[in-house]
Amino acid sequence: MEIGIFGATGVIGARVVAEAQQRGHRVTAFTRAAARFPADRGTVTWKVADWLDADSIAAAITGLDVVISAVNAGHGIADTIANAENFVVGAQAMVSALERHPRIRVITVGGAGSLEVAPGVQLVDTGADFTRTLTEVLEVPAEYAEVVRALRDALNVYRLSNRHWTYLSPSAGRIEPGERTGRFRIGGDQLLVPADGAGDISAEDVAVALIDEAEQPRHIQRRFTVGY
Repeated sequence: MEIGIFGATGVIGARVVAEAQQRGHRVTAFTRAAARFPADRGTVTWKVADWLDADSIAAAITGLDVVISAVNAGHGIADTIANAENFVVGAQAMVSALERHPRIRVITVGGAGSLEVAPGVQLVDTGADFTRTLTEVLEVPAEYAEVVRALRDALNVYRLSNRHWTYLSPSAGRIEPGERTGRFRIGGDQLLVPADGAGDISAEDVAVALIDEAEQPRHIQRRFTVGY
């Protein structure tokens, strides 16, 4: 399978590249600057592409079967907050690009804030409880809520499209490098809360979930979640 990965140098993206390679797929990795290409590229094809520009995306993904987007809106928390709207701009650009490649599927990594904690109640809309999640669990400023809302808006961009999209919202606190277990739960629009209260999931297992979905699509035009 021909798989393209945006955000290929990030925490999640780099592990998606490795997971896809390990399973024998042909991988094209995208980044916004050639200076970020690794010295040892192995069998991966590296290309420059702008995830905020539909023309750039459309040209870059020609010939691919699946595109995985694991981009971030900025470098560091403050920069990501300042550029949160880029998540929406990027989703709009991707949908526009896919109109020129209607057979290509896209799988996008989003956030947990739009998952439901009760029927019709999303985590981001729980007021003080959500603020505590940001500041005490994730240890980010309360202003990070702007990022969470932008990721929800990006999901809605896909939902209003007729493209072959899938949106992964991990049910997790932090997503950091860790162990590849290949063992996690899969859900839909509801937040998965582990019995032991530990909300993190490794970037390696997020990568497993993404390549599983690429190989065996189960959530076309749907959002899904993963968690321990």
